[in-house]
Amino acid sequence: MTPLPRMVFTLGLGALLLVTRAHAGLDDHTLDIYWNDVEGGGATLIVTPAGESILIDSGSPGARDAGRIAKTALEVAHLKKIDRYITTHFHGDHFGGIATLSEIIPIGQVYERAIPDKDPDGGNADADARWQTASQPYRTFKSDQRNRLKAGDTIPLKPLPTGPGMLPLSLRTIAGDKQFIDAPAGAPKNPLADQLVHHDLVPTDNDNSLAFVLDFGPFRFWDGGDLTWNFEGQVVTPVNRVGQVDVYQVDHHGLDFSNNPVLIHSLAPTVSVMNNGATKGTAKSTIDGLKSSPGIQAMYQLHKNTRTGEAANNTSDEFIANGGSATDQPDGNFIKLSVAPDGKSYTITIPATGHKKTYETRVVKTAPTAAPPAASSPALNPQPQAPAISIK
Repeated sequence: MTPLPRMVFTLGLGALLLVTRAHAGLDDHTLDIYWNDVEGGGATLIVTPAGESILIDSGSPGARDAGRIAKTALEVAHLKKIDRYITTHFHGDHFGGIATLSEIIPIGQVYERAIPDKDPDGGNADADARWQTASQPYRTFKSDQRNRLKAGDTIPLKPLPTGPGMLPLSLRTIAGDKQFIDAPAGAPKNPLADQLVHHDLVPTDNDNSLAFVLDFGPFRFWDGGDLTWNFEGQVVTPVNRVGQVDVYQVDHHGLDFSNNPVLIHSLAPTVSVMNNGATKGTAKSTIDGLKSSPGIQAMYQLHKNTRTGEAANNTSDEFIANGGSATDQPDGNFIKLSVAPDGKSYTITIPATGHKKTYETRVVKTAPTAAPPAASSPALNPQPQAPAISIK
């Protein structure tokens, strides 16, 4: 790594070419993923079989989201430190909580894109000034070291002993700053490529979002941050750069600026998990794209969609952590996924409601064959541009 100003480091060219892997064994612990309820923001906590923790995004500023993340980390996952923290992009519902969280639990390595000097959504001078003030806690929060991240880089995970029966474990950056990993050599054209539809959307920092795939043996998990519709399409067309996954973290909280059905159907997840809020996300086009995806077995939501007239834009109550089957439970309930040590199955629980269900990992992941629903004129709801600190 080459030092950059502000203790920021850039992963070298070798990281683009070589996927660094740690190894987890059959006698080790599970790979765990927690979706914290940050009311329509992002805060996904991963704990590897080595006990190493990776937090992707940190919710909004203030005590609520940082407190909920800390509770999961300290009381549920029994962590003493967030070993690695990643910011996917510079909207307040994704990076806003880390400064407060760092005062509760130590933060180790930080991975980020370059912090913008001006409003990341390209606002006017007033927006630039607000951004400087709003981003100051993020710029100065305490951590061991800060690292620059880009498409193709791999997060260096703590290694485990190698040997017979050991499973490879890796976390690779698929997209960032509108750049993407190279397609696999000789990969055929995605049969869904001709279904791709372009939309004219107002540029925001969501377009620059980092996106990741976590691999643990045969198990695969997608976290695309808030990557938007047209750039999602570039991930899987004309060639699918990622392949298929088992679990899809629904992009952008389920909003219709994202969740291109060509992406969803190309990834072909068995399970989706949406980090939405009660009145944010769960757009009809997203729900339709998920329901029609080949092989989908379950759709989880952190919150029930409570917008008037949109009861149909929900999954079944049993798959909702907040406001679903346990309406007497306060908000703040998380969803947990645990991958078995052999990688062949994973169990999803909602502790607050008692929900528990196990799914088989698809050991063989094939090319998509079903066409997504027509997407020539989805009901895109224009989103007003919020002043910095942006929460979108």
